[in-house]
Amino acid sequence: MEGQEGAQQPHLILAHKRFLLTHPDVQDIEKVRLKEEVLAAVKADDMAPFYETLVADGLVEKDQGFFDAMRAKNEEEIKKLDEKIADAEENLGESEVREAHLAKSLFYIRIGDKEKALEQLKTTESKTVAVGQKMDLVFHTLQIGFFYMDFDLISKSIDKAKNLFEEGGDWERKNRLKVYEGLYCMSTRNFKKAANLFLDSISTFTTYELFPYDVFIFYTVLTSIISLDRVSLKQKVVDAPEILTVIGKIPHLSDFLNSLYDCQYKSFFLAFAGLTEQIKLDRYLHPHFRYYMREVRTVVYSQFLESYKSVTIEAMAKAFGVTVEFIDLELSRFIAAGKLHCKIDKVAGVLETNRPDAKNALYQATIKQGDFLLNRIQKLSRVIDL
Repeated sequence: MEGQEGAQQPHLILAHKRFLLTHPDVQDIEKVRLKEEVLAAVKADDMAPFYETLVADGLVEKDQGFFDAMRAKNEEEIKKLDEKIADAEENLGESEVREAHLAKSLFYIRIGDKEKALEQLKTTESKTVAVGQKMDLVFHTLQIGFFYMDFDLISKSIDKAKNLFEEGGDWERKNRLKVYEGLYCMSTRNFKKAANLFLDSISTFTTYELFPYDVFIFYTVLTSIISLDRVSLKQKVVDAPEILTVIGKIPHLSDFLNSLYDCQYKSFFLAFAGLTEQIKLDRYLHPHFRYYMREVRTVVYSQFLESYKSVTIEAMAKAFGVTVEFIDLELSRFIAAGKLHCKIDKVAGVLETNRPDAKNALYQATIKQGDFLLNRIQKLSRVIDL
């Protein structure tokens, strides 16, 4: 089904509701409402194949009569579409044949039959000449990929779209592809690339079929905070007019961003606590929830310690509005993992920073990479000698 201008693709809304049905943090009473909404959507579009997956996953109980009625309607519709294709091939031109095949592809997408939809899209592509129309077919494939969270399909489709753009293609579709690729990067934990792609698309966003603009801004801010340095964050995010117009509509997000930049750490932690539920219940961010929590804390602790050669643990705990024991435990974990460059003097109750010199760090990295390269060359030479 085609995503309308300004409206999210209905199947992606359905996929999110299906995700919430499987989420342990969603209350049972809420799941009852979600199940009703999912079944209503299934019934409205006669989604027999998707209904089968819901039953297989144990999310709904199988109603054989309901399923048989949907399948009969599906078969009847497929018969009509095949007749249209046959009529177009016999009596009409190439563009009408393509349109008939596309209608069948969209029908399979609508009822949630992944394999047949992909197969039919390939058939439609073989009837398509224009690069723009081929790109639209790739976008349909990408939407199927995000519906099923099939990252292999998404990755191949993005590469295919980039190859198509080398043949030509308009800017509007190129900008849409950036958002699709950004969402893929965010979903596969490449937050830095996702942030850059999202920031490139802020002023040209038209990808409403994936998510509304305020959700796009939510993703942009979250990925930017752990990816950009302070100067870039100020220029591209904190002062960006496109972000400023929307950020107030998203609970806690403005406090989260501005308190970090203004070094109001107590307010930052309060806003961060408010955002955790939204991140946890997001279909794309949920798998990376613990990783994201760690990365944000690394950023904020590093920013605080940047200003000091040494600071008492008590002063840091007070700045963040937490206990000394909490900060001590937190920092010891991050120091052990090599995320923070400081050491704890437990007796004096002091933190001493030991930030590595940039040139020295570069020198050490070069030596390490050189050793690695020499080892690889030696292994390769042994293979060649054999």
